[in-house]
Amino acid sequence: MNRTDAREFMMKVFYQMDVNNDYDETDYEKYLSEGKIGKQREYCERLCKLICENREAIDAEIEKYSIGWSIDRMPKTDIAILRLAACEISYIDDVPSAVAINEAVDLAKKYGTDQSPKFVNAILGNIVKEG
Repeated sequence: MNRTDAREFMMKVFYQMDVNNDYDETDYEKYLSEGKIGKQREYCERLCKLICENREAIDAEIEKYSIGWSIDRMPKTDIAILRLAACEISYIDDVPSAVAINEAVDLAKKYGTDQSPKFVNAILGNIVKEG
């Protein structure tokens, strides 16, 4: 699995975590065990831990720039994509912000609505700009 595939896998993990309202740091292994993440295990574990520890701060950043849209009103796929990329932008120094945004927009094109890519790009762009 390469990093792009790992991001797609983690977007699905974050989607499941959101649906199940399960952000227990000790529970994330059950989600990771569902995929063959191979060389990306460290990256995936790091993302899970960061999301579990910082979800409220990440969500606050997302809501800050999603004018008129609370997290509760957003499509769950968009939330998963935004959390993933916002986490990379804010907490993982070795991932360039432009890469995080581009990969998120690609995921939004694949899994979101017609409006998702623009929505995701705008929010993440503002997080980078203000960060």
